[in-house]
Amino acid sequence: MTHHNRLRNVARVLATATALVGLAAGCASNASKSGSSSSSPATTSAPLVIGASVSLTGDFSDSGKAIQRGYQLWADTVNAKGGILRRKVQVKIVDDASSPTQVVTNYQNLINKDHVDLTFGPFSTLLTIPASQVAARYHYAFLAPAGGGPKVFEQNLTNFFFVQPAPTTQAGDVFAQYVLSLPAADRPKTAAYAELDDPFSAPIAENIRTKLEAAGIKTVYKQVYPSETQDLSPVMAAIVAKHPDVIIGGTQSEDAYAQVKSLVQLKFNPKMMFQSNGANSPLEFPSKVGANNTAGIMSSADWFPGSTAAGSAAFTSVYTAKYGGTAQQIDDSTAEAYAVGQLVEAVAAKTGKIDNATIISSLHSGSWPTLLGDLAWSSNGAPTGEFNLVQWQGGKLLPVYPSTIAQATPLSVKPNWGG
Repeated sequence: MTHHNRLRNVARVLATATALVGLAAGCASNASKSGSSSSSPATTSAPLVIGASVSLTGDFSDSGKAIQRGYQLWADTVNAKGGILRRKVQVKIVDDASSPTQVVTNYQNLINKDHVDLTFGPFSTLLTIPASQVAARYHYAFLAPAGGGPKVFEQNLTNFFFVQPAPTTQAGDVFAQYVLSLPAADRPKTAAYAELDDPFSAPIAENIRTKLEAAGIKTVYKQVYPSETQDLSPVMAAIVAKHPDVIIGGTQSEDAYAQVKSLVQLKFNPKMMFQSNGANSPLEFPSKVGANNTAGIMSSADWFPGSTAAGSAAFTSVYTAKYGGTAQQIDDSTAEAYAVGQLVEAVAAKTGKIDNATIISSLHSGSWPTLLGDLAWSSNGAPTGEFNLVQWQGGKLLPVYPSTIAQATPLSVKPNWGG
């Protein structure tokens, strides 16, 4: 869900968002109500213009470009079918340079100057908080493929919908569920936790720890390390000294790679290993830790090649036709962005309308099929589903749990490094 490289600097989000929300509120006093009164596509053949601020440069540019591909791929696909209610879709994407200041300006301009019909979200909680507030001031629905941190949902915005199966910090719950589904004799007896100090990684690992400890799995080591930590050798050496059965990494990307490389150098192979991010990158992980050192490592994801969820096969086909490569090389962020478009398309098909008020009221009712699975939301935009457990097997990142989506039987004992 890809959750690669998720926001090492996101701890700044509250202070930044508060200031920017105030700016948005001041600009909103003369707001146009176009967001709530957009004309129904049944009465016009004008293009349906969708605005999105995306990080094409700056810290989030890799994920931002993946989101851009998803938005544009969906627009191309729906236009090939005649558009939405006979309206061709135009996606207007502007670069926010990974800046929370620029993202506010971008959405204000998209709404007030460009008069876009709809808005889609950016990448990261850092940008999604102020952006969603701007959209709310102007009565626009705001569907976001990324930015599922707790502070987003604490805003209690009724126009906001996080387009992933669950809030980001719940991504590791599926691993705990898998461990506790094992016969008691096969479960790990001890666990160690190495957690990056940010609002995403540490909570994911902590949620797992709470569940495992409640089931009697003893914590023998826990360390939260600063985001600027370059050398994780001391942390991993301290873990090795405890000989835990399972290692849970509350990681982003670079620290995930460093954890694995340190364990390889220390020649310690745990019975099980889970990483919240880093290990769920089908492209980066093997190249960073060595293809032979991936086997058995687990992570979580919301989309995977071969998924039978609604539209997944078509998405995979059009992606590889347009961008080349293989299905295993598709970034989760692209699938998440594509799912945003799927939801708008589904609302139009069900209601015969495509205005913001209709999208908001519709998505707050029932369950909606996407290539990420069926999605539903609480009143604050938090999705109510679960992520999938994925594991590296045979050089591929495969879904292994729950059984309803599994493409392989999970390995409950991780192969040795280099195996």
